[in-house]
Amino acid sequence: MKLSGAQIVCESLLREGIEHVFGYPGGANLPLYDALPQYPQLKHVLVRHEQAAAHAADAYARVTGKAGVCFATSGPGATNLVTGIANAWMDSVPMVAITGQVVKALIGRDGFQEADITGITIPITKHNWLVLRAEEIADTIAEAFHIANSGRPGPVLVDIPRDVFQEQVEFHYPENVDIKGYKPTTEGHPAQIKKAAQLIADSKRPLILAGHGVIISRAFQELKEVAEKANIPVITTLLGLSGFPGSHPLYLGMPGMHGMYWNNILIDEADLIIGVGMRFDDRVTGRLKDFAPNAKIIHIDIDPAEIGKNVKTAVPIIGDVKQVLRELVAEMKPGRHDEWISHTHDLRDDHPSITIPDTDRVLPQFVIKSIYEATAGEGYVITGVGQHQMWAAQYYWNDKPNSFITSGGLGTMGFEVPAAMGAQFAAPNDVVWSICGDAGFQMTLQELATIVEYELPIKFAIINNGYAGMVRQWQELFYKKNIVASRMFNPDFVKLAEAFGVLGMRVNDKAQVKGAIDVAMRHPGPVVIDFQVDEEENVYPMVPPGASLAETVDLPKLEERLKV
Repeated sequence: MKLSGAQIVCESLLREGIEHVFGYPGGANLPLYDALPQYPQLKHVLVRHEQAAAHAADAYARVTGKAGVCFATSGPGATNLVTGIANAWMDSVPMVAITGQVVKALIGRDGFQEADITGITIPITKHNWLVLRAEEIADTIAEAFHIANSGRPGPVLVDIPRDVFQEQVEFHYPENVDIKGYKPTTEGHPAQIKKAAQLIADSKRPLILAGHGVIISRAFQELKEVAEKANIPVITTLLGLSGFPGSHPLYLGMPGMHGMYWNNILIDEADLIIGVGMRFDDRVTGRLKDFAPNAKIIHIDIDPAEIGKNVKTAVPIIGDVKQVLRELVAEMKPGRHDEWISHTHDLRDDHPSITIPDTDRVLPQFVIKSIYEATAGEGYVITGVGQHQMWAAQYYWNDKPNSFITSGGLGTMGFEVPAAMGAQFAAPNDVVWSICGDAGFQMTLQELATIVEYELPIKFAIINNGYAGMVRQWQELFYKKNIVASRMFNPDFVKLAEAFGVLGMRVNDKAQVKGAIDVAMRHPGPVVIDFQVDEEENVYPMVPPGASLAETVDLPKLEERLKV
């Protein structure tokens, strides 16, 4: 059967089970868009900016567990994807970006809207391709999905010149993909599993540090079984949030720069750290040379490059987290760490890191805790980056697996709006709350038009403090209160929402908070709530830059926080 290159792309996406594609047309990929009406099974979502296509595909992939797909044209269309691709790269999210390119004869001649997008994205993709013959498209797409989804997931990019989209060739889609030299290890080495089980049995003060790998491999039950069998407390990284039930008695919350004070102290005291699908990022470890000074470390990760990269590992185990935890729980002996568990409770009682002051002011923590209560911890929560992100991580303790979606490694402001869109497409029957910063919201708010067009009932909570809040906090604490270029001149978010056809509400009184959330929950369409919160509230606990976890600054006394 002869098909055009554009038709082959669409047929290939259907063979991969793709239902939604996020994109924007332009000259170089118009043949692809010309073919789309022939494939009604592929639901194309027209975003208002290509960066939003990448972020939406990213969140869609996180929720569904399969690669998200985005389209862009050549030149600026492709380069507008770069931030979203880098975000997916840092957070190990499977994504297939398909870009148009100028015709083959113009490549390298600085043709109109030409950019070397394969060269640009080499550092932020697992692999990328420039396809110069239509007969190579099907094999390339199959390889792209295989690489994006297997091993440590990540983004890939396929660049196709306009004339290659138009070529007519026979279509054959490969049944299997076998890439020479690419064979990710999925099963843990039996000897290493035995060593890990013995270390756990010998430990007196063990901790599990669970990361995004738990969510990527859908190892929720396996992690729970390991923790319960050996009675080990569980701490989750920012990207590991919702990998372990927030209401579980062994759960302790998040560690690191803005993690719970008790967790940072416990890590300092532990004699064993079991790192599960996490990379010992600097936001978790604080000053590396002083991280967990009393602990041996078991590190489970599918990417061998992460083992030993940041911390010295006693027992490295390379493999898929779900598979390794299954093997580990079978090898482990039941254990009790009652004295250690009791100590964790005492430490939490002595240092209640997420206490909310009793004040009439509208505090962001109170807003987020109220959203948590309204959703009973069962909604999808999507955040941008900054203070609101940290408060969401601290005060929304998810019970629903894989329900906390945020930008981790890259720290991308503006993620919150398009990512919420992708999450809602992936989970159309679930409640999606996007917790936004007033600064970040303005970076991608044009996607409200997309949200209205596709009738997505997303609820947006803008934590509006009139600042790029985390920047202001650092300027206050570490730059002698020299507040420069962090004050935001904000629009009227209610009028802005209404201009897009979205229900807008403004809250500037604590008594209005829960009522506004209730209205949003009942409203069948999208809602924007402008929560005008205390301008100078800071995020605590906090590990100062260059400090160790043992030097975590706990919550200031309540009277200091309630200063007039």
